[in-house]
Amino acid sequence: MHMDRSSWRPSVRRHNHDEIVERSEDEWRRLLSPEEYRVLREAGTEPPFSGEYVDLDDEGTYRCRACGNPLFASDAKFHSGSGWPSFFATLSPETVRLRKDTSHGMTRTEVLCARCGSHLGHLFTDGPKPTGLRYCVNSRALAFEPAVADDNE
Repeated sequence: MHMDRSSWRPSVRRHNHDEIVERSEDEWRRLLSPEEYRVLREAGTEPPFSGEYVDLDDEGTYRCRACGNPLFASDAKFHSGSGWPSFFATLSPETVRLRKDTSHGMTRTEVLCARCGSHLGHLFTDGPKPTGLRYCVNSRALAFEPAVADDNE
């Protein structure tokens, strides 16, 4: 996208990784739209190429839509052709949790928000360098925070 991936380093924002967000399913239903709830809390998948962030190339941070946890930097986003926003790395290893998913007759690795346990998408090993990973994430699971312009430039 905007840089040479061989020199990529995440720009980690400090936040409390130990702060777990726990809510009842009734609370989540009140806080999220029906489609957000289906994706985030029921491990749903939005149709390919339908999400608002599939083609977004703006600089910024992608957060969990349910709890605001910073998950991915825009400089780790790439166009995979899959129809979902794809990233080759998280902001830090503590931002997500991985779990074996055997639904739909397949064995995959599910990606969950480490703070609130919401379903984000799946992890595949067909991504670009430097990691070879592809975090395939539903747009409905994300909230984009644009980068703040640096007045010193």
